[in-house]
Order: sequence, then C-alpha cells, then structure tokens
Amino acid sequence: MDDTRAEPWAGAEHVSGGEIPGLSLPSYRLCRFGECAIPVLIAAPHCGRAYPDDMLASLREPDEARLRLEDRHIDAVAGPVASANGTSLLLAQAPRAMIDLNRSVDDVDWGMVQGSKPKPVRHSLANRRSRSGLGLVPRRIPGMGELWRRPLTKGELDAWIAGIYTPYHAALGSELERLRDRWGVALLIDLHSMPPLKRTHPQDRPAEFVIGDRFGASCDPGLVDLALRYLATHGRRVAHNRPYSGGYVLDRYGQTARGIHALQIEVCRSTYLDARLDQPSARLPAIVKLLSGLVRTLGAEVATMARRGPIAQAAE
Repeated sequence: MDDTRAEPWAGAEHVSGGEIPGLSLPSYRLCRFGECAIPVLIAAPHCGRAYPDDMLASLREPDEARLRLEDRHIDAVAGPVASANGTSLLLAQAPRAMIDLNRSVDDVDWGMVQGSKPKPVRHSLANRRSRSGLGLVPRRIPGMGELWRRPLTKGELDAWIAGIYTPYHAALGSELERLRDRWGVALLIDLHSMPPLKRTHPQDRPAEFVIGDRFGASCDPGLVDLALRYLATHGRRVAHNRPYSGGYVLDRYGQTARGIHALQIEVCRSTYLDARLDQPSARLPAIVKLLSGLVRTLGAEVATMARRGPIAQAAE
C-alpha cells in the first residue's frame, strides 16, 4: 500500500466518504475552506495514491503504471489553490488504476472481467474508452501493453464501483448543487495533469495548459475565453480542447442551462514535477500562484453571473 496523502490544510472542514476495498480507507476527501468565497469547486479525480497491496500485486509493472496513470501530485497544486481562494476541493484517494472517475460506469472492457456480464455486451459510445484500453478500469497503456497479471472478478469490479465510484460522484454532484443553491451558479474546475505534448515540428512549442469545455457544451464561452486569455497574458502556452476536450465529468456535470459550468484544466507535468515526472519540483509554487490567480479571476466572474445573466460570447 502507498498512502501518501497530504496532511489536511489548516482551517478546512474535511468530509471523507466511500471506502477503498482492501484498505478500509475513505475513497475521497472533500474540503471546504470556510463558507466558500466564490462559487467554485476544484476536483482532482486522478490524484489518488492509496493502493491496496493485493491490487498492486495484480499489476504487471506497478511502478510504471502508477507513474503513467496518476495525475502525479496534482493534489499538491489543487490544495493550495483551493485554500488561497476559499473554494471547495474534492480529492480522489483511490487510484485511477482501480477506477477511472472520469469515465461512465458503463465504460467497461468486459473481456478483462471474469464472471457474469451484461447480455448482450454492446459496443457504443458508452464503452468507447474501454476499447482503447482506458475505460472505467484501465486495461492497457500505450507503450506498456496489458496492465494486469490476471482478470478481474465481477465481485471486485462491483466492490470498486460501490466503494469508490458511486460515493465520489455523489459527493461531486451534491457539492455542485450546494454551491448553485447558494449562489445561483457554480463552476467546476476538473483539474488534471498531462505528459508533455509532443512537438509537431522542430520549432513547435507545445502547450503547457489545455482548457477543455467539450467544444463549447460544458461551460459558458465567456469563462473559457477568460481562462485562455489569463494564461496567455501570463506568458503561458495554452490550447483549447486539443488534444484534451474533457471527458465524462464534463459531459455529466456541465449543465449551463441550470447555471452549472464545468471546465477541465490539464497542466503539463513538466511545469511542476522533476525531470522524471515523479516528484514535485521547485517550480511547483509558481504553478500554484499562477492557477490561484486564474481561479480567483474565474471565480469573481462566475459570482456575478447570477445577477447579470450569461457572459456575452467573445467576438469571432
């Protein structure tokens, strides 16, 4: 087991829930810093590092799988950013290798599961990620091949869903509704990290940040434009929706007609981790400061939306 969770931040109210099968530890942690100065929830669904020993033993290359699958130490960014702005913060404790919280519960590769299966097993948009190897339970990673030494049992899958997936999404949905009920509007920032993007030509300088809004479906375009301009103004290379537009979380919770907006922010791991992309580096405080300013700017804008209506779309 590797349970390297950060200590709770001072002054925060902590609510834990779910349970990681095999560890008897909570599968998520929700932090509230006071009464929320702005209607923003920062969530990090891929930061969990609490691995049951038997689960690690079932992985072919556990160290490499952890390094590749985790949004490595993005919680070390998310925590200080949330604390600095008084936002709500939701951190997964269970690892992505067990359950990917940014997938539909139906996005299962049933070929890796022993036991009874849905009949018929349909191939559709619901399980499109699993067919690439990165479904609800990741099966393979490009360059690594198969992750698991053995098939999962249906009982294991059911326990992981019940202990990890269902409680996390219940907490996420409930907190967004709480913020919306209080403010009339809410913004979810789904925070992820990405490996360095590859150059398309020798002079290319790939983006350090990618803002995803499901191609306009999950968030008011004025907020998206504000985020893009903020990062560019601060000298950062930023892209919009490519190569990451967001996933299931944005599809499910981005309900702009109800005043709930959702953005995915991908942060290049080289901006805050060491050369191996393993441990936090001396660059991390600068990224915390940058994203704290971004969240403050977005939060101030969101807080006015209930009073003056939707943000006007930026000119073409």
